[in-house]
Amino acid sequence: MRVIAGHYKRRQLKTLKGLHTRPTSDRLRETLFNVLGGAVAGAVFADCYAGSGAVGLEALSRGAEWVYLLENHRPAVRVIRENLSRLGIESNVEVLPFDIVAGLRNLQQRPVRLDIVFLDPPYKAPQEYERSLGWLGESTLLAPDAWVIAEHHRKSTLADDYGALHRTRTLPQGDAVLGFFRPR
Repeated sequence: MRVIAGHYKRRQLKTLKGLHTRPTSDRLRETLFNVLGGAVAGAVFADCYAGSGAVGLEALSRGAEWVYLLENHRPAVRVIRENLSRLGIESNVEVLPFDIVAGLRNLQQRPVRLDIVFLDPPYKAPQEYERSLGWLGESTLLAPDAWVIAEHHRKSTLADDYGALHRTRTLPQGDAVLGFFRPR
């Protein structure tokens, strides 16, 4: 796995061995960032269920102002920290080793407003989509023009609405689907 574009382009990233995490493919990450385009530059970005941190690190490489990497699986947190070290990243990023909703609550208690949130829960834990999207749809954590993107398996479906969040686009690619949500 590698960083696709930006400041850290072509730099290799370590991933966690085994089946606990499922890294977002290079191709799907490229599609995601092509859709987001210029919205990434200067954005406050949260990579939830971060795994190796590849999506958040891609955002940082493409000019995000600040990236929060939320991951509660300790071995994955170690991999994220190794990737930060490999890339020499010491600023504009914070690793939050919490349960996703606890990490989002932590951010909401600060004066943080997220511009882009990427969610990639384990496909075998569909309740995590409802939990995290539902919480975000009721929170004050999102900027008024925020993007929330959920990666899910093509055989599963997500609701069109989660509180104030409304799905505006669905983009299938292989076995994965990116669902794009915006606040109403």
